[in-house]
Amino acid sequence: MTIHTPLNEDNARPAGAGANDAASNDHVASYKADLSINFAGIRSPNPFWLASAPPTDKAYNVVRAFEAGWGGVVWKTLGEDPAAVNVSSRYSAHYGPNGEVSGFNNIELITDRSLEINLREITQVKKDWPDRALIVSLMVPCEEEAWKTILPQVEATGCDGIELNFGCPHGMPERGMGAAVGQVPEYVEKVTRWCKTYSSLPVIVKLTPNITDVRLPAQAALRGGADAVSLINTINSITHLDLDRMVAHPVVGGRSTHGGYCGSAVKPIALNMVSEIARTPETANLPISGIGGISNWEDAAEFIALGAGSVQVCTAAMLHGFRIVEEMKDGLGRWMDSKGYQKIDDFTRAAIPNTTDWKHLDMNYQVIARIDQDKCIGCGRCYIACEDTSHQAIMHLAKDNGTARYEVKDADCVGCNLCEITCPVDNCITMEEQDTGKPYMNWMEDPRNPHRAA
Repeated sequence: MTIHTPLNEDNARPAGAGANDAASNDHVASYKADLSINFAGIRSPNPFWLASAPPTDKAYNVVRAFEAGWGGVVWKTLGEDPAAVNVSSRYSAHYGPNGEVSGFNNIELITDRSLEINLREITQVKKDWPDRALIVSLMVPCEEEAWKTILPQVEATGCDGIELNFGCPHGMPERGMGAAVGQVPEYVEKVTRWCKTYSSLPVIVKLTPNITDVRLPAQAALRGGADAVSLINTINSITHLDLDRMVAHPVVGGRSTHGGYCGSAVKPIALNMVSEIARTPETANLPISGIGGISNWEDAAEFIALGAGSVQVCTAAMLHGFRIVEEMKDGLGRWMDSKGYQKIDDFTRAAIPNTTDWKHLDMNYQVIARIDQDKCIGCGRCYIACEDTSHQAIMHLAKDNGTARYEVKDADCVGCNLCEITCPVDNCITMEEQDTGKPYMNWMEDPRNPHRAA
């Protein structure tokens, strides 16, 4: 099959050209760091993959992504025929105060294209782009025969691995798939074991965040033989309502439903869940593909430092296009050079030793706020926040010229960081460490803890 696609944006080479054409643009890299990865046996020229979603729905999209420099893609979730049927409309968003999209919601299902067409296109794309990671996302009924049937067909495409979609929170759980499987560790373990039985490909289990403890399905996936996990999938959500019509968005014929929430707003949740798996002894060595609100190289570096071996991007690409990967690669490479990191593995999980449970934090550690008077613009936001909602630790002083001066009352400051967070001027308020003269003492040792260790 021939896939007809246009030339890339600079007309440097024909679409569909492979690794020998320096398709990843590494020949013009402004950094020395090696961004290539080997994730659970899957090689990729860089850690930036497109997540299973609309951007990876067809060959045309995937080829354009590879032309732009993405290291890999997870093809949009395949299922049994007949293909799923989607509704209109499908997306909504949560906006920040300046109108930017901070969270993105969708009620789209898995691929609505036939299995035969998808498999044919995957085969051709992998043939044309042998240096890129191409993982196929799968979702079929929780029946052994269904998995036994589809897995050989997928493996025949020459793809590099499979990702089990156990996270979709809408539409598919009503059919006994997606999050309906991912929320039950026993199901996760069972289906993972089927996949390892009927396929020789690396198996990545995509976990749902719509669960009390994400470590449990991760451990179940490992027991089933999973080669890696990816997380997070989208979070159940309703972004906002039309208060005139009394219906949530997106609106489908006057009604709506909950959908999957993603975008920068979910990043803190995703980082925590990734770190929980990475720092739990049972799963400490389990490869993790990090997903959730990754919009730039710094986001990616944070996920990697907390345990991810690759990162997957969706919303940022949907909002800004595939070329964002150029800045992601360049920024990550330059930062790695500045830190002396030669390869991704040099800082993978580097932040895990410093991530712990609250009970192990030092109760004798103390910081207090410092206001740089040369940078202060006198807006008073720190004072209002502290006076109304915190510890009344900032003084409002009148200056001779009628303006205000704000100073911290050291004795009352508990180092909560609220003033630093509310301040609109970078580095105007900083938190200064205090020498308490006291040794490390955690809560389990603290005499104020009635349940402390003897």
